[in-house]
Amino acid sequence: MKFTLSWLKEHLETDASAGEIVETLTSIGLEVEGVDNPAQKLAPFVIAEVLTAERHPQADKLQVLTVDAGTGGPIQVVCGAPNARAGLKGVFGAPGAYVPGSDLTLKVAAIRGVESRGMMCSVRELELGDEHDGIIELPQEAPVGASFAGWAGLDDPVIHVSVTPNRQDAMGVHGIARDLAAAGLGTLNPIPAPEITGSFACPVEIRTDDPEGCPAFYGRVVRGVTNGQSPAWLQQRLKAVGQRPISALVDMTNYVMLSYGRPLHVYDVAKLQGALVARKAREGEELLALNGKAYRLDREMTVIADDAAVHDIGGIMGGEHSGVTEATTDILIECAYFDPETIARTGQKLALTSEARTRFERGVDPAFLEQGLALATDLALALAGGEPSRAIHAGTPPALERTVPYRPRRTAELAGVDVPEPRQKDILRRLGFQVTGDGVWDVAVPSWRRDVGGSADIVEEVIRMEGLGAVPSTPLPRAPGVATPTATPEQLLERRVRRTAATRGLNEAVTWSFISEGEAEAFGGAAWMLENPISEDLKAMRPSLLPGLIAAARRNLARGAESVRLFEIGRRYLADGERPTLAIVLAGEQAPRHWRSGRAQPFNAYDAKAEAVAILTAAGAPVDNLQALEGTSGVYHPGRSARLSLGPKNALAEFGELHPATLRAFDIAGPIVAAEIFLDRIPQKRTSGHMREAYAPPPLQAVKRDFAFLVPLATKADALVRAVRGADKHAITSVSLFDVFTGPGVPEGQKSLALEVSLQPGVRSFTEDELKVISDRIVAAAGKVGAQLRG
Repeated sequence: MKFTLSWLKEHLETDASAGEIVETLTSIGLEVEGVDNPAQKLAPFVIAEVLTAERHPQADKLQVLTVDAGTGGPIQVVCGAPNARAGLKGVFGAPGAYVPGSDLTLKVAAIRGVESRGMMCSVRELELGDEHDGIIELPQEAPVGASFAGWAGLDDPVIHVSVTPNRQDAMGVHGIARDLAAAGLGTLNPIPAPEITGSFACPVEIRTDDPEGCPAFYGRVVRGVTNGQSPAWLQQRLKAVGQRPISALVDMTNYVMLSYGRPLHVYDVAKLQGALVARKAREGEELLALNGKAYRLDREMTVIADDAAVHDIGGIMGGEHSGVTEATTDILIECAYFDPETIARTGQKLALTSEARTRFERGVDPAFLEQGLALATDLALALAGGEPSRAIHAGTPPALERTVPYRPRRTAELAGVDVPEPRQKDILRRLGFQVTGDGVWDVAVPSWRRDVGGSADIVEEVIRMEGLGAVPSTPLPRAPGVATPTATPEQLLERRVRRTAATRGLNEAVTWSFISEGEAEAFGGAAWMLENPISEDLKAMRPSLLPGLIAAARRNLARGAESVRLFEIGRRYLADGERPTLAIVLAGEQAPRHWRSGRAQPFNAYDAKAEAVAILTAAGAPVDNLQALEGTSGVYHPGRSARLSLGPKNALAEFGELHPATLRAFDIAGPIVAAEIFLDRIPQKRTSGHMREAYAPPPLQAVKRDFAFLVPLATKADALVRAVRGADKHAITSVSLFDVFTGPGVPEGQKSLALEVSLQPGVRSFTEDELKVISDRIVAAAGKVGAQLRG
């Protein structure tokens, strides 16, 4: 919400400076995002008069001017503006001045051989508008040498306030002025209440056939208007807050909206056919909106239509074909109340935002319809003339009046600030609340405060006006002695795996818990959808953490990152509940190019497996018992992925290279590998306390033996490793595969798998006979999976 200091002071009688106002706004909970004073950036520019204008000797489209800028002597300037001429008064920038619209600093320069010592500026070069066909022309009474910003009244700070969604009353300058007055910074000026007496019956029928989406539709016709440019004061005020002046009648609606938070719309009566009705859209109806885009509507959307077509997406944006132009002579002013939830759903479906939507979906004041229509009519008559009809009031606005029981002691109980009762009453009355009763007050909430519904909200209003800085910083009570551990086993697990992932060189990411429907479809679809999403791209609750990480990897790769190693700990949202998960994405180069290894090496599925196994080990999973099985989800490449499972049904993790279709869905080039560790499936060790067992190193050195087995090509190495590991669970401590060979010496249809087996003796060393017995058991166990000892 933007407004100028002078605009605010039309609603607030105050002598406070801009600095005092900004400080007060922040202290009462209206965060000031910035203050911009156009006069500061235009300080170097002065009013100057062109004394002579001669043709440039080397360029037909340039002129050589001599300019009087009030410095005591003429200044030579080369200018290409077609309207530059002797006697013109304009705006001059001397060398050293920064031109904001062109992003350059002026300096003395030779232009086609002629020295130029400054610039005569256009409107766009000073960021005062879009006009750039010529330099600024000022009235002849403009004083030469005077500051242009001061003379033009541009010394008017623009204040930008970030309004939270619950403060719909602060979406107009008057609402902000009310808060400042309640904080003691001045006196609130009352809203004008012009009496508009219509001289004829409204010739257009106005009604609402959608009492749910549009409970009330007020309007009237004004005939005989002249719709030209709005006056300079109105254009300047709108430009200052980022609005583009269009015409007197359109600018009038924007001015009322920004001043009072009351959106309006104006129709050209000549373009309407029959009654103007608020109704639900019909399936398939379309509207070409004022932004030049066509929107397809559905039956859940409220529209304003006549007998022939839809003219307005109710409360969001009007249609292009019924808007007012310079040729308009008769207008219809719409002042309606639209249901906030309907507006929000429609805006999200259409991905359409506007100033009107921002206000209607927060909830405008339903009691301000009649007065808002009167204000709009009065301003339209002042700007464009004409004769008003009698108003039509179709429907009934919702009655939001409510009374909240309130004990003044609640302020001290909830906020820790003891505010005297008379002060609390004064604050509430200044904010528009009505207070009656003794002991327990009955506080009547004003119609413009849709967000206030209980005593805690009343406390918030009082404390805001006292200043949030008055709330004491109070430490929470602490029990004596050593604090009892409060982290749950699940939280401790997340801490361990987070540390492990970070120590392995992975960077933690935090992404949205909601994604687009398209991204969710690539992962099997979302089980849960948000009814009121931030946007259509954040509508589906994520079935996997990988979409967010893939999108993050894509952004990093697009910005020149050569190697992306990301992980995230979060929740997957499945039909049967939330599932804690750690996800990993590896993209780009696994190793850069080097003289020893040649070109850069990409990540592969084994890199993802190594990360998954390391994290499972840190989590306490029995990694020696894990099986690498087929049957991963469809987002992985079927031949380059696997599940790490404890049995065929209990998968603790998935890893592998992402499927090409998954990469196409996210518009990213591969290969990219990923892994997901399902933290809720990891079996937890049963412990009786928080002490870990003391480390006891083995008393004797381990013995290692190598075995080479011939197995069919289809045999998985994992099956052989598991079989060998189970041959003697007491003596065998580890089994690892160190070679896979096919070729000379290996029969066709077979492969050679070489294993290293570690044997740990107990209280005494192994004898040769004991080693032979263990070796025989290993060979026998291998034979059960079809392996033969290689000769």
